[in-house]
Amino acid sequence: MAAEHVKIIFEGKTYEFPLIVGTEGEKAVDISKLRQRTGLITLDPGFVNTGSCKSDITFMNGEKGILRYRGIPIEELAEHSSFRETAFLLIRGILPTQKQINRFSVLLNDHSLVHEDMRDFYGNFPRASHPMGILSSMVSALRSFYPYLEDVEEEIDITVTRLLSKVRTMAAMSYKMSRGHRVVYPRPDLSYCANFLNMMFDSPVKPYEIDEEIVRALDVFWILHADHEQNCSTSAVRIVGSAMVNLYSTISAGIAALWGPLHGGANQAVIGMLSEILKEGTTVKQIVERAKDKNNPFRMFGFGHRVYKTYDPRAKIMKKMCDIVLSRLKLSDPLLDIAKELEEVALKDDYFIEHNLYPNVDFYSGIVLRAIGIPTKMFTVMFAIGRLPGWIAQWKESIDDPSSKISRPRQIYIGPRQTKYVPIEERE
Repeated sequence: MAAEHVKIIFEGKTYEFPLIVGTEGEKAVDISKLRQRTGLITLDPGFVNTGSCKSDITFMNGEKGILRYRGIPIEELAEHSSFRETAFLLIRGILPTQKQINRFSVLLNDHSLVHEDMRDFYGNFPRASHPMGILSSMVSALRSFYPYLEDVEEEIDITVTRLLSKVRTMAAMSYKMSRGHRVVYPRPDLSYCANFLNMMFDSPVKPYEIDEEIVRALDVFWILHADHEQNCSTSAVRIVGSAMVNLYSTISAGIAALWGPLHGGANQAVIGMLSEILKEGTTVKQIVERAKDKNNPFRMFGFGHRVYKTYDPRAKIMKKMCDIVLSRLKLSDPLLDIAKELEEVALKDDYFIEHNLYPNVDFYSGIVLRAIGIPTKMFTVMFAIGRLPGWIAQWKESIDDPSSKISRPRQIYIGPRQTKYVPIEERE
C-alpha cells in the first residue's frame, strides 16, 4: 500500500507531503521540506498545531483523558510503581529488574551529597530570592563542580544520577538555609522520597518521624509530574539541548521555564487564590459566580486544563491521595476547608461541567503539599524535582536521534521595509 500524502495547492502547483501516523493513530503532515519546495513556511503561534519531534516517551490524549509513560497507564504506575522506578522507566525506556533498580538506588545514594563549597553560594543569595531562581542557578553551577567524564556511557549514567539525587538534596538545603537551620544530610537507609522529607523537616529539637502514608503521597505526586509530553519546559529543554549544551545547563533552562506562573506555578497560585478568598471573607458560591462572569477579570486557578478536555487523569489520582493525607494528618486548616467546599460546589455546577472545568492536578497537589508542610514558595521546586526524569529522558532522546538538528524556528517579518539611515543631527 502506497504511503498517504497531503496535497497543498499554491500558485497553481500541487505539492505532496507525507502523512505521518503515530502508534496511537494520531496523524501529522511532514512539512520539513515545505519551504525548500514551495518557499512557504507555516505560522503557528504557541506551536499548538506543530509537532516538534517524534517521541516514544509519553502519550497523552486530552479528549479521552489518557496519560501513559512508555505505554504504561499513569493509573497503574501511581498504584504500583515508585518515583525511583518511574524515573528509570522514563530515562532507560524499560521497567527495571530487581538488579537494575538496586544498582540505580546505590548510585542515587552514592551521589546524593553536594560539594561543601556549593553551600557558600546559598549564603550569597539575597534572603528574598525565589527558590526556583536559586535552583536554576545551582543546577547550572553543577557543571563546574562535576565536569563530564571521558567515557560517554559512564558519563551519562553518572550525570543523570547526580542530577536526580543532588537536585533533591539542593532543594532541601535551600529550605533549611533560608530558615537559618542546620543542613540535614541524606541518609543511605531511607528511600528517595523519605530522604527528602527527612532533609526538609528533621531537626535536633524535633526529629522527623517517617510516615509511610505521607512518603507514598510524595512518591505519587512526583510520579504524576514526571513527564507530560512537549509542554513549555520540556520544549525548552529540547531546544536548548539541540545546541549540544551540557545536561546541567539544559536542565537549568527547563527549571527557568517551569518557574512561570502559567506553567509550574499553577499549584502555588491555587493556594494564593484560597488565601485571598479567606482574606476577603467571600463565600465559595460567590467565587464560583465571579469565575463564570465573562466580564469579571477574576480567574479561578486549579480548574480546567490546556490539553485535557475531560477530567485530568492525574487529578483523579491526586484527589485520592489528598483524601488519604488529610484524613491521616487530621489537620484543621481553613484553606483546606475552603478548597474542599470549592471542589464540591464546582463539580455540581452546570457551567463548570459543560465547559469541562474539572479540578486539575494543580488543585489537589497544592493542597497535598501544604498539608505535608511544604512552604508555598517551594511548590514549584517540588514540581521541578518530579519533572526531572522526563526532562532527562526528552534530552537523551533528542541527542540520540541522528536526524536531530539545532532548533531554529522561522518567523513572518512585519516590521518596516528597507529604510535609509538618518544621521542624528537630521532627526526630528
